[in-house]
Amino acid sequence: MLLPIIDISNQPLSVDFIKSLDLIGEIILRIPDFNDTSLLSQFLETYQLDRYWLFPIKEIVPNDIENIIQFLDQGAQKVVIPASNILTNDSISTLPVDRLAVSINSHELCNEELSKKLAGLVSGYLVTDVDLESISGKFFQDLSNFIQNVQKTSDVLTKFGIILKHEKSEIKYSLNLVQHLSTISADLVVPIKNLTLDSDNNSLLSVADALTCTLTSDRPDGLFTTIVVDERGVALGVVYSSTESVKEALKTRKGVYQSRKRGLWYKGATSGSVQELKKIEVDCDGFCHLNTRTCFGGSKGLSALEETLQSRKTSSPPGSYTQRLFQNPDLLRSKIMEEADELCSATTKENIAWETADLLYFALVKCVANDVSLTDVEAHLDKRAKKVTRRPGNAKPQWDISAKKTMEIDGDAKDKQIPLSKSDTIKMQKFKLSEIDSIKRTSLLKRPIINSDDIMARVRPIMNDVRNKGDAAIIEYTAKFDKVQLSTPVISAPFPPEAMALDDVTRRAIDQAYDNIYKFHDAQYDRSTLVVETIPGVVCSRFSRPIERVGLYVPGGTAILPSTTLMLGIPAKVAGCKEIIIASPPRKDGTVVPEVLYVAHKVGASKVLLAGGAQAVAALAYGTESVPKVDKICGPGNQYVTAAKISAMISIDMPAGPSELLVIADNSSIPTYVASDLLSQAEHGTDSQVVLIGVCLTPEHLADIEREIHEQASRLPRVDIVRESISKSFILQVNNMNEAMKFSNDYSPEHLILHIDDAEKWVNAVENAGSVFIGAYSPESCGDYASGTNHTLPTYGYARMHSGVNTLTFLKHITAQKLTKQGLKDLGHTVMRLAEIEGLEAHRNAVHVRICDLENE
Repeated sequence: MLLPIIDISNQPLSVDFIKSLDLIGEIILRIPDFNDTSLLSQFLETYQLDRYWLFPIKEIVPNDIENIIQFLDQGAQKVVIPASNILTNDSISTLPVDRLAVSINSHELCNEELSKKLAGLVSGYLVTDVDLESISGKFFQDLSNFIQNVQKTSDVLTKFGIILKHEKSEIKYSLNLVQHLSTISADLVVPIKNLTLDSDNNSLLSVADALTCTLTSDRPDGLFTTIVVDERGVALGVVYSSTESVKEALKTRKGVYQSRKRGLWYKGATSGSVQELKKIEVDCDGFCHLNTRTCFGGSKGLSALEETLQSRKTSSPPGSYTQRLFQNPDLLRSKIMEEADELCSATTKENIAWETADLLYFALVKCVANDVSLTDVEAHLDKRAKKVTRRPGNAKPQWDISAKKTMEIDGDAKDKQIPLSKSDTIKMQKFKLSEIDSIKRTSLLKRPIINSDDIMARVRPIMNDVRNKGDAAIIEYTAKFDKVQLSTPVISAPFPPEAMALDDVTRRAIDQAYDNIYKFHDAQYDRSTLVVETIPGVVCSRFSRPIERVGLYVPGGTAILPSTTLMLGIPAKVAGCKEIIIASPPRKDGTVVPEVLYVAHKVGASKVLLAGGAQAVAALAYGTESVPKVDKICGPGNQYVTAAKISAMISIDMPAGPSELLVIADNSSIPTYVASDLLSQAEHGTDSQVVLIGVCLTPEHLADIEREIHEQASRLPRVDIVRESISKSFILQVNNMNEAMKFSNDYSPEHLILHIDDAEKWVNAVENAGSVFIGAYSPESCGDYASGTNHTLPTYGYARMHSGVNTLTFLKHITAQKLTKQGLKDLGHTVMRLAEIEGLEAHRNAVHVRICDLENE
């Protein structure tokens, strides 16, 4: 067959084309070296390859080994290293054989000593500088003998790629060449520029033709028997394929087969049960006469992990972490308990998947250590699946959390007691400023680390898809992420009255909030023109104009947020933006939340985009068939939304992170109020962070606050989210208000609440904060909804340099100047001299010609 090769420095490339190539097997990535990690990381983030080799142009140096290991850990299937490096660098021998390939020059094939030294060290060979003319001569026989010798001595399935020598004239890659090499189990390495998905382009090599030209069929009609499996390798059925169906499958990346009677069969075209194509594997004969478990590539998932652990059980270095896990049952037990606890605390889809993988890893270590196979485990699962009786499902006493909780349903809330074990208490971490060093203080100021590289890697392909495919991509991603099938991604004004019907109480609440927010934001708008005469005859002015088109992102997910629609839509309306487009994820029935649509109507939005996440941001930033391209995007969102806003290269309101709040409280504070304010932000998400700075708090007062936090949190519907976010938050005890304000300004919180005596006096000491809430009767919730201030605020410490959303967010300021003849005379020589200093003669001349005319009048 063929091995596509890509020089990653030659970008941009078609994302769709690369994704189709990724379906047929490994892709070789030609990289400058292993030190330039940024270019490779950017490429992988953009194209999200599943199976790839890394082939550097330069020879490796000792320092490259760490980077090589890093790239293998990140998913590279193999790294290609020159033969000279493998034989002279002992560190390379520590790399897994099945992840290592070697590049050798065509002249080295007859070097028996080299072949013997490489035997058992690698699982792939790239033979370089092969003369096209020699492939049919003696070289071909030498290559065949070389491959046969390697296959006889190797315990692993080994691939061989042939790279033709590039002369000045362009090489013609042909199917005959692919077929010729396949007879000796070698693949032709073909640059991506020489490949196409179309059979009609005679100047390029068709991928589908190259894939099928080496296959043989025992059927009279020439069709290829095809086994369709799911992601886990479970067989779904037997069908037939042809070159034409493979070509269509690669183009559409969907299940397309060849019907024996009706031609091409697009699976699910009529029923809707479309199959997404994950990869195409060709029977390698491995099951028949090679030492492989399957004909269709290596193991995946748990099977692959089991094989790795079985290997490490016998080969891991003494004292290594893996060896310690196998030999120390107490350590392994601790890790299993730790990961089980973290899985129980996980709430988001990504965290649950991550923690489940961790738990399965250590559980499988336990199995392998005790000679228990996956087959043994699956046998027990199969038995349980066949059972008719039902277990009661009660937890053992030591794990029964519900039995430990004794909450009274009736009576006053203050009297409700929830005695739990110490480990079950919902509590914040505690520190004293006087007992921590500067390093610890600095660490408390930091927010949880966000893996921006991983997030960007997920966001960029989505952004590119929307940019290239428009509405179709939005509909596709909404179906994938929100499980909603849309016929159109946009609702245009006027909005149907029935779609925004609300009960009277809800409508009145929204209307009052609207009036307060509008009043405060309208007061921010200075509609006058600033005029200053800097010297006689030189008048400078500044005036504002609204940004024409704005996109407002209103999150969905775990909460309904009409308040965010108010906070974004009202200042945009006050500013006079001509077109307001709101993006918000649809409900499960494909409709917009009626509260959000009602606010959209009140602020004069022209369209509502039924999408969330990076796909919504991309639609607003780039425009689609039904979504106009906007000039600025505003609104909060999760890490993926923020990454999308930043990568879209469009004007945005501010970067954003998880919700946060800092409370400063002294002994005059009311513990119930303090706890309720902390929890009001902690319930936003598991990544939210709240901070309590206690100023000279007595032990009794602090204990009252902690008890209130636990008891109020335990009664919340979102208690699981709060439990996780509170455990990452902290209390810092300080000796005076100066220490409290210094820490608060360094932390730069999104929300700052002053639960202190004479709170208003300390507002002047606030240097960095998104919004301040002064005194016991100013809960943060009022700012979130209806007091009039805006709740779209800078987080993650950005309050040091950013303001929250306001009317000015949706305005731009334009300056103008007018000079009289006398004004130009008085200013002209200054301008000309400065232009001379900077060497900008045309600038100087534009003044000079006018001064000359004025002096000659």
